Amino acid sequence: MKKRTKRLLGGLTLVGAAGAAGAYITRRKNMRAERKAAADNPLSVWARPGMSVTFRGELMPGRQRDARTFKVKELLPSGRVVLDGFAGEHAENEFERIS
Repeated sequence: MKKRTKRLLGGLTLVGAAGAAGAYITRRKNMRAERKAAADNPLSVWARPGMSVTFRGELMPGRQRDARTFKVKELLPSGRVVLDGFAGEHAENEFERIS
């Protein structure tokens, strides 16, 4: 290969590497901003204290809807809830979706 061709290919390689590094840094900044926005946004919480939630029917077979409904006592940092009148911590997937 001629010296001129080598220089041209070397320059293109440097430009490509700089572009890839810039894209990586931009993506990383965006991911941090999204993570911070999600942590700061209280609207993304699936339950609030005082709210009524109903266990899915397959988790409590043979019980009517009223017997499966409880009030949220406390929302934990992990996203789980403590219920009023029912022992333990419970996750979102244990309850029926609000439609």
